[in-house]
Amino acid sequence: MRKTRRTPAGETLTSFLTDLFRLNSLLLTSGDRLVAPLGLTSARWQILGAIVSAGRSQPVAWLARDLGSNRQNVQRIVNDLEKEGLVAFEANPHHRRAQLVVLTDRGRQTFDAAMRLQAPWVNSLSDGIQPMDLEATRRVVIALRNKLQGNDELEQRD
Repeated sequence: MRKTRRTPAGETLTSFLTDLFRLNSLLLTSGDRLVAPLGLTSARWQILGAIVSAGRSQPVAWLARDLGSNRQNVQRIVNDLEKEGLVAFEANPHHRRAQLVVLTDRGRQTFDAAMRLQAPWVNSLSDGIQPMDLEATRRVVIALRNKLQGNDELEQRD
């Protein structure tokens, strides 16, 4: 049986993806350490960020879609955040069972505190890397994400 070979681009992408997996693990660990004093994990922080960036209340399924995540995992984390008073559920006028997730005042304060910790951390992490290189990498990541989602067009800006 003949073995299918990767193209040169496929070889490079394989190495890139392996590095991305390692980077993701390191980012999650570092993020966990950064926000642990606030009672957060990277996952909880990410959910709070999705709520903030949505700009309006959304059901869990929409948050999961925006994060590219599994609805059940997001629901579990949102339930934990609700128990801690960081988010609340409100009635959804468009769907009786899919409640809207809203940030509480405490949730907003916690998210803002996390972002105050994030600024010096990300500035230090990006030190010595050219913004144009970061933007080029971002375009590649967006292109790969779009291909995986079945949309080959580059998004303008997230």
